[in-house]
Amino acid sequence: QAQLVESGGGLVQTGGSLRLSCAASGRTYRDYAMGWFRQAPGKDREFVAAISGSGGSSRYASSVTGRFTISRDNARGTMYLQMNSLRPEDTAVYYCAIAWRAGVPITATDFGSWGQGTQVTVSS
Repeated sequence: QAQLVESGGGLVQTGGSLRLSCAASGRTYRDYAMGWFRQAPGKDREFVAAISGSGGSSRYASSVTGRFTISRDNARGTMYLQMNSLRPEDTAVYYCAIAWRAGVPITATDFGSWGQGTQVTVSS
């Protein structure tokens, strides 16, 4: 199993930006897809973005397309989520995860290892 640690969350005003990081350790993960999910209070966990092991392919939820960018640096063992034009509805705990499979899955059940989450709060 890999250990995943998210960082970079915080409080930002509407229209602002944040960059989340997910540091992976404990197992070689560069062959596997990784992703970001989020969970707002009282809501189910939802897919945000995912990226292939090589970083060459990515997928986004329609709600964040054009505003968020997922990337990874396999040499550093880190995945990122650049979030621009943030909105109050983006407020949630953001989790990173590893899929332990090829391709670019978007379903939470395809992901086997999860971080502890980082809070993102967007004020109006």
